[in-house]
Amino acid sequence: MNSEFPGPQNQTGQAKTAAQEPNGEAAQLKRAMDGFVSEIKTFRADVIGNLKEQDERLTMLDRKFSTKTARPVLAQSDAGEGLHLKAFDAYLRSGDDDALRGIVLEGKGMNTAVNSEGGYLVDPQTSERIQGVLYASASIRAIASVVQVEAGSFDVLVDHGDVGSGWATESASITETGSAAIDRISIKLHELSAMPKASQRLLEDSAFDVEGWLADRIAQKFARAEAASFIAGDGVDKPRGILDHTIAANDSAVWGELGYVATGSAGDFDAVNPADAIVDLVYALDAGYRANAAFVMNSKTAGAVRKMKDGDGRFLWSDGLAAGEPARLMGYPVLIAEDMPDIAANAHAIAFGDFRAGYTVAERPDLRVLRDPFSAKPHVLFYATKRVGGDVTDFHAIKLLKFSVS
Repeated sequence: MNSEFPGPQNQTGQAKTAAQEPNGEAAQLKRAMDGFVSEIKTFRADVIGNLKEQDERLTMLDRKFSTKTARPVLAQSDAGEGLHLKAFDAYLRSGDDDALRGIVLEGKGMNTAVNSEGGYLVDPQTSERIQGVLYASASIRAIASVVQVEAGSFDVLVDHGDVGSGWATESASITETGSAAIDRISIKLHELSAMPKASQRLLEDSAFDVEGWLADRIAQKFARAEAASFIAGDGVDKPRGILDHTIAANDSAVWGELGYVATGSAGDFDAVNPADAIVDLVYALDAGYRANAAFVMNSKTAGAVRKMKDGDGRFLWSDGLAAGEPARLMGYPVLIAEDMPDIAANAHAIAFGDFRAGYTVAERPDLRVLRDPFSAKPHVLFYATKRVGGDVTDFHAIKLLKFSVS
């Protein structure tokens, strides 16, 4: 009976013996699991190694391009700002242009050496500083449309006509409507120059900020010249100003002429109702332009206007409530441009309009400087040039106030 039916003790012993056998099922399963775990560890090590290698590559690329910035470039290109600035500083101080000649402007495929055009491109930081002063100055540039071009002129296509329309019925024939009137206005770019000078001893002083000094002097010269030409320039070797165009009574002005409103008194505002002329000027401008309109006048005119009150005794003029906010006249911002004429007989001392639509400034984005140590010894001259143009592009967008009886 014991030999035919083995007891529990004998069955347990046989199971232990099978598990301990080298080719047993349990041993085979254990070896398979160990191999699988080993493969996972190897795969994990390979993945970690690849990730570390990619991270090192990204770190190297980040270091390589860390000197680049995201700000807009106002010089020809931003080919290593630090390198360009250092090379430009050496050129200004000592005339050493070897480093500038070796810098290739990225993306443009050209060299900073432009002797045939009169100098070297100013580094982006200095050029940007100059442009900041030009935009902040009291000039029509601040409220006009400003475009940057690479050519010698800029063409504006203006549609100043009104396309005809009509009502159509099911049975009536449709008549042809009128066509639009499109004019091409070409704004030629002119060379604007400045020539500040400094002593060689001052340039050799390492504590002297030659780039900052140069930027300030050039910006002051350029800002004054631009502001004057945008108002009264004759268009000969300079931009054409708003007051150089034909000016006619607003009711009879045609395209190509700026309309004016008379104050009713020669050389002054009307003695009884002086504020009426300001109101008439505002509403002489079409409603489509008034939303973005601004006044332009000089300080003397502003001093007279800010004393005006309406019929209820309220001042028409209000100062800005926040820092940097312009003063307002009848709710419209006022630009103080000292190149506007004073109040006098038949003078057009106040302009009102949407200057972003009415006046366009076109300029090349680059600024060049040529160092001249010979012409004014012992001083060094810096001949700085840029190209800029401007003209009225929409004659309906600007109106003038004429200090006359009619």
